[in-house]
Amino acid sequence: MTLHPCKFQKKRQFNYTIFELLVSGNSLRRMSLLLKLNRKTIVRKFVFLGQHSLQSLERGDHLTQRELISAIQFDDMETFEHTKYKPLSIPLVVESKSRKILGFKVAQMPAKGLLVKKALKKYGARQDERQSSRVELFTQVAPYINKNVEILSDENPHYPLVIKKAFPDCQHKTTPGRRGCVVGQGELKEGGFDPLFSFNHTAAMLRANINRLFRKTWNTTKKRERLKLHIALYTWYHNEKLLDKDDLFITNKTRYRSWSEAFGYI
Repeated sequence: MTLHPCKFQKKRQFNYTIFELLVSGNSLRRMSLLLKLNRKTIVRKFVFLGQHSLQSLERGDHLTQRELISAIQFDDMETFEHTKYKPLSIPLVVESKSRKILGFKVAQMPAKGLLVKKALKKYGARQDERQSSRVELFTQVAPYINKNVEILSDENPHYPLVIKKAFPDCQHKTTPGRRGCVVGQGELKEGGFDPLFSFNHTAAMLRANINRLFRKTWNTTKKRERLKLHIALYTWYHNEKLLDKDDLFITNKTRYRSWSEAFGYI
């Protein structure tokens, strides 16, 4: 009897190909066309791989064999599900030096600005989960972070309270927000030194490689649970493939055994 996660799975040979396409800006429909597979097959593979990666991230598999982290950068990204009247917040923690993604959450938030009246009229009041999601995120990554960690964020007035609660001995520094260098690309800043470069560059990479996060696209997220799965997939690829010069993502099967099993490597 086998306990392999791919047991009874059909077309298992496409798992890794679909994974790489998912984290390279492709839509589910385009993958169906390129691989000549039914779109329902692509969706099932996406959910399977996403759940596997999300569970692994929540267990801290990407952090267990590292030294305690001494410097991080934190901020929220924003996107929406189905319509701009239903925005989402993505609190994200990035290691300052390596730009590795340490953790993330996806939370709903109420509409802002000129969209408020129309959003309330069409969809009613929307719960704000941003603060609770930040607490959950810091609780998740706290065991792998030094107590005296240096935390850099922008001047959002809601950040200091949750940061000090999670890391009482931390050194929390803030920097003023800056305008984006391209309209609609808030993470890419205008010329000059950017103190939050590690976070902003990582956030820009998420928007460039996850099609449902593109600024101008018709590939919008219909369910925030699927957005969470997609970001989890990209987080693994970003940390262990794009930033790891030794390509440990594939070669070191002791550290990444659980993840490799999903692709049938071992």
